[in-house]
Amino acid sequence: MNAQECVSFIMLNGSKVLLEKRSEHKETDPGLITIPGGHIETGETSVQALFREVKEELNVTPITYQYLCSLYHPTEELQLVHYFIVSRWDGEIQPYEAEGIEWRTIESAAVEIAADELALKELVRVAPHLQILTI
Repeated sequence: MNAQECVSFIMLNGSKVLLEKRSEHKETDPGLITIPGGHIETGETSVQALFREVKEELNVTPITYQYLCSLYHPTEELQLVHYFIVSRWDGEIQPYEAEGIEWRTIESAAVEIAADELALKELVRVAPHLQILTI
């Protein structure tokens, strides 16, 4: 089975990350608390998908972003999620597709997907080596 490639974006504001409560109507992971993201469309690069998904989900445009890691997330389909850190953006964040959003400290960011939890641990692990972070 081939993995469906996706992007997720860790919106970072100082030491806080943005989490979303997914809509109950979403096909994948309905109602869960997650790091926002979405599928990469045919012909898109992961960076193109990042820009499209951030705009669709939150109505902002990334200015400063960096690739973090890729992790598998088994759902009805096997997903390969490419995680990006977005530390600066243009516009005011508005939840367009989620039921709600909330800024949480990384330590209190209780996500309900194992891959998201691992990505946040990786963020903490490598933060001292990434120049865009202020954790």
